[in-house]
Amino acid sequence: MNHKNGFNPLSRTTAHRRAMSRNMVTSLFRYECITTTKSKALEVRKSAEKLITRAKEDTVHNRREAAKFISDEKILNKLFTEIGPRMKERNGGYTRVLKLGYRQGDAADVVILELVDYKLDAEGEKKEEKKASKPAPKAAKSNGSAKAKKEPAAEKTTKKATSKKAAEKKEESKAE
Repeated sequence: MNHKNGFNPLSRTTAHRRAMSRNMVTSLFRYECITTTKSKALEVRKSAEKLITRAKEDTVHNRREAAKFISDEKILNKLFTEIGPRMKERNGGYTRVLKLGYRQGDAADVVILELVDYKLDAEGEKKEEKKASKPAPKAAKSNGSAKAKKEPAAEKTTKKATSKKAAEKKEESKAE
């Protein structure tokens, strides 16, 4: 039974466990979503949520206490300027653990640990691709006929071919 045990030592020494926890919390705040094992995620979540609670109020004392745990100044600044204010209305539960399945090598439970308000950027990327594809044909039409030429996609790159391309680029830049 696991009664009265305050934390999971994760079969590591104290120094290793502390360093791993700091690195994982820093990665969580940097990427806002990390993939790890279930037991590590549950331990990292404890310290991450305490730091987010401190980051909700930006004071010198809270920054110094968080700086004891996070050594990267950019991530510390992101915690206090972006993540803390986003979680201002929440009273806890800043992270979410989503199960992925089992790792093939050792059958460990693999989970995603992410901040609650994390949103996947798949929709934003699709919109950017559409915007980028529309202006490209207009730019090709408006520019001179030298740029409108289409080169074959399966052209072999040899020394002669690269020198021809370089010569064509020089001619185009002179024409402009």
